[in-house]
Amino acid sequence: MSNSPTWQQLVCYTTQQAHEQIESAMENAGSLSITWQDAKDTPVLEPLPGEQPLWNDLIITALFENNADLEPLSKQLNTHKADWFIQKFHIETVEDQDWERVWMEDYHPMKFSEHLWIYPSNYEQTNKNDNDIVIKLDPGLAFGTGTHPTTALCLEWLDQNRPTNLNSVDYGCGSGILAVAAIKLGARHVIATDIDPQGLIATKANMRRNSISMDAIDCYLPNECPAEPVDLVLANILCGPLIELYPVLSSLTRNNGTIVLSGILEAQKDQLIKTYSQGFKNFDIKKQDGWVRLSATRFIVD
Repeated sequence: MSNSPTWQQLVCYTTQQAHEQIESAMENAGSLSITWQDAKDTPVLEPLPGEQPLWNDLIITALFENNADLEPLSKQLNTHKADWFIQKFHIETVEDQDWERVWMEDYHPMKFSEHLWIYPSNYEQTNKNDNDIVIKLDPGLAFGTGTHPTTALCLEWLDQNRPTNLNSVDYGCGSGILAVAAIKLGARHVIATDIDPQGLIATKANMRRNSISMDAIDCYLPNECPAEPVDLVLANILCGPLIELYPVLSSLTRNNGTIVLSGILEAQKDQLIKTYSQGFKNFDIKKQDGWVRLSATRFIVD
């Protein structure tokens, strides 16, 4: 019989309309933590500062001490089942685990293009090809690890178009995966910028994890970012922000330099090309799972 401590977990299927009432009831019942999960398959990507976007269909999970009395909470949820849009809920017992280790067991090395690999730090490198480039990166809650098609498309581009001796900007760096990949693939220097300070912290942590010199990648909030144009600009964000950022991103790209944009749905690509064709030419398009990567060359408008 296991000696591991156990917890009670209440799992509630609902919608975003009444999530605050449900969470308040859970908190009043003594919940230790509350988490949200998408009940379907609707991505929420790159919220703006201060935003707290939620999926329409939610699974709200609350964790309680093993001896917590959850009967009053159950009665309350049943009473408000209709007006709180509750589809169903149940209480289960969970054993304490090393959750980080369990999560890492499901995270495996991934290959992008011909030579670029991402390995979780608990994996020993098994590939023997001297031309392979390995990035050590662990899964994280907030920032990309390469599994999303938009990031994969950018990594593929970097492997196929090595940024040897180029100066680059990773705009919206998140985990710093593109900045780290650029340095590993030969870039001279990268400026990494993100609206979220946690992204800059994650980028620096991944630099240390990959033994990258701290002067190879400089991290800035956008309003502190140097304005000097560079050879290569990478921006894996979303279509709306990319259109709004056209003046900034185009000014950061030197004449005849390259811009690589991702985070774009296939239906949005024409709108983005229309905006960026004001200062860019030679557009190249790559699609994956409904997402698009655009690359183009900067020209100076007379």
